[in-house]
Amino acid sequence: MARYIRHAWAFCALLLAALLVNAARVQVVQAGSYDANPANRRPTIARYQQPRGDILVGGEPVTGSNDTGEQLRYERSYRDGPLYAPVTGFASQMYGSTFLEDTEDGVLSGTDPMLSPFPLWNDVTRKPSPGGDVVTTIDRDAQQAAYQGLHGRRGAVAAIEPATGRILALVSTPSYDPAELSGNSEATASAWARLNHDPEKPMLNRAVRQTYPPGSTFKVVTAAAALDAGVVTDLDASTDSPDPYRLPGTRTRLTNEGDGCADASLREAFKWSCNTVFAKLAVDVGAADMSATAQAFGFNDTRLSVPFEAAPSTFDTHVDKAQLALSSIGQYNTRATPLQMAMVAAAVANGGRLRTPYLVERTTRHGGETLTGGGMRPDRQVMRPDTAVRLRELMTDVVTDGTGTNAAIPRAVVGGKTGTAQHGVGNSGVPYAWFVSWAQADDDLEPRVAVAVVVEDASADRGEISGGGDAAPIAREVMRAVLGL
Repeated sequence: MARYIRHAWAFCALLLAALLVNAARVQVVQAGSYDANPANRRPTIARYQQPRGDILVGGEPVTGSNDTGEQLRYERSYRDGPLYAPVTGFASQMYGSTFLEDTEDGVLSGTDPMLSPFPLWNDVTRKPSPGGDVVTTIDRDAQQAAYQGLHGRRGAVAAIEPATGRILALVSTPSYDPAELSGNSEATASAWARLNHDPEKPMLNRAVRQTYPPGSTFKVVTAAAALDAGVVTDLDASTDSPDPYRLPGTRTRLTNEGDGCADASLREAFKWSCNTVFAKLAVDVGAADMSATAQAFGFNDTRLSVPFEAAPSTFDTHVDKAQLALSSIGQYNTRATPLQMAMVAAAVANGGRLRTPYLVERTTRHGGETLTGGGMRPDRQVMRPDTAVRLRELMTDVVTDGTGTNAAIPRAVVGGKTGTAQHGVGNSGVPYAWFVSWAQADDDLEPRVAVAVVVEDASADRGEISGGGDAAPIAREVMRAVLGL
């Protein structure tokens, strides 16, 4: 009898061991696959069981969390959603997340291991940490000035602090309210469909994700290349440039919108944006040096992130002389984001050194303790310091008595460059109006802000004055907001 009891005991122990092994297999070996299974709603439910951390502008949150009392309990809310949408992006229970809501999701959702002082204990208890906060570099007044200046027209503004690379404004219009996409209702699905089919593309972040032909604003880069290469040594000397200028190897004659460009000096050509002068200068500089200068400014960089990725701005490095001439006046294949052109202006303002732009000042735990500090990004010398000094002089002339007088600010020094970029078949499209600039108050030791503005549906004529008429006033108000004037 005892033998049968021992056999039964051994068999039960074997069954118990098998159960334990299977439980370990399910909970340890296969846990990842079960967690990732789309049918498993527990991670999703857990994700929305606590409020999300906030994104801060000027020390105040521009995001929040609404308690719905439903299974997916907390939905994202936004204050001044359309104003900050190019910065925050959206956090949706149905469609994921974009921009800072996406790149900083670990901190905001509370899943970043750095949020917990005892991460191993949290792994055991499976208790999430409270969501942390993301402190941005955005200047509230500059952001509002840019948004109001665009007034719903298709366009974008990017503003940078030259000495640090801090992004002070990032605006794209027309915009949308990210709160419309936060939940999981039929209204959310309807809003998603409407926004994606809107021909105005309100969810497109034109400041960092849309490239445009930069037109004459690119002449800042061409002037830098000519000065660095020694093709121009005297700002007031004749450039021996014919008007019209025949593109090398072709019968095409390049002309100007105004008169007085024949043999104009670099100073006059820059002030009145003479296409013929800059096209010839680019050919004299050569494709190799033009490409090197453009790439030093950030063109053709596919790695730029702020921290979300920016579309690469492009300067074609495999061109003949005629194509080089057109590329160097911001046409042909040359394309740039507003952020990139703000970087060009910032490099001029910062003595030829370009700081990589960034949007996150720091991240913090729920109680305010700093988690990670952004700090200044690396910088690089993109032109000689004396070239930057002369470019600042040229850009100041544009604002004092050239095409950019609409950007002038009392009690401040302002430098700028207007641009009108042609596009469409046969250049039939309404030109894009551009303005790039920098500014410092009279009592400042160095420029405090660099700005790029593009307006897609510019209503002015096709002349260079379009950039001065449509884009320069917007840049002026953004600069005034930063300078406090």
